[in-house]
Amino acid sequence: MQYKNLFFDLDDTIWAFSQNARDTFEEVYDSYNFERYFDSFDHYYTIYQQRNVELWAEYGDGKITKEELNKQRFSFPLQAVGVNDDSLAERYSNDFFAIIPTKSTLMPHAKEVLEYLSPKYNLYILSNGFRELQSQKMHSGGVAEYFKKVILSDDLGVLKPWPEIFHFALSATQSELRDSLMIGDSWEADITGANGVGMNQVFYNPAGRTELPFSPTYQIDDLRDLINLL
Repeated sequence: MQYKNLFFDLDDTIWAFSQNARDTFEEVYDSYNFERYFDSFDHYYTIYQQRNVELWAEYGDGKITKEELNKQRFSFPLQAVGVNDDSLAERYSNDFFAIIPTKSTLMPHAKEVLEYLSPKYNLYILSNGFRELQSQKMHSGGVAEYFKKVILSDDLGVLKPWPEIFHFALSATQSELRDSLMIGDSWEADITGANGVGMNQVFYNPAGRTELPFSPTYQIDDLRDLINLL
């Protein structure tokens, strides 16, 4: 099939969110001397991650607001060790959000692949990330120039995998479903969402996830595979 429009997820598909987030959390953890509350950084981060996954699911289902998501995910680890200090959690949160978009680590070979694809295709970002962060992250990573448009759930108030955001992305970029392709690392948001509206998908699966509910159009574990695929 001849594609014209490639929609990329940003976090952990192009920009190495998991690594950049962990590095930022550890940096702020150390600056706040949180070893006085937690056995180790890993102790803190494990508590954070478990609750963060639950909160993002609630946010995606419309059960909590963006503000509630951010407040709860930073206060929960402290509350879990008996520290009920909303002011401390808010300061920690503010410092985290100030630092993380300055991080520049990309997923392996991301820039090389974008360099190859950008003259041949229309490249777009389709992300569930927050408007105030995503643009700066792209500039910090040196990849903003490759994308013609950035479509964010934050602007629409609907997250992937809901069909509305995919239809909006197609409309906003004047793209046709038949010649568009979604590329992302999240099975639930990117692949299930694109499949639900009839858009072909590339599941970027470096973690080697198995037992998938259906077969994606394509599956890769290295972004360089896109060069051969496209």
